[in-house]
Amino acid sequence: MITHVVLFKLKDRSLESIEKAAQALRGLEGKVPVIRSIEVGVDVLRSQRSYDIALTVKFDDLAGLEAYQSHPEHVKVADYIATVRESVAVADYEER
Repeated sequence: MITHVVLFKLKDRSLESIEKAAQALRGLEGKVPVIRSIEVGVDVLRSQRSYDIALTVKFDDLAGLEAYQSHPEHVKVADYIATVRESVAVADYEER
């Protein structure tokens, strides 16, 4: 199992902007067949060092992650997120 974790800090940190971006990410569920599970969380502390949204997606294997990266639905959401994010951090790991 491969876990893909992404943290997003948005340019506009208003609750409306954060929720719109989170909804776009949640919208991937059921649209990309290789996704085994997806979780989108909005930060509750809202501190200066906090990221606004956490995305965790699980795949059967590395091939699933690679297929996800190029899937048209993911590309559409990623293109939108790229316009609203200030910074992003990513970690991909294999569960053992």
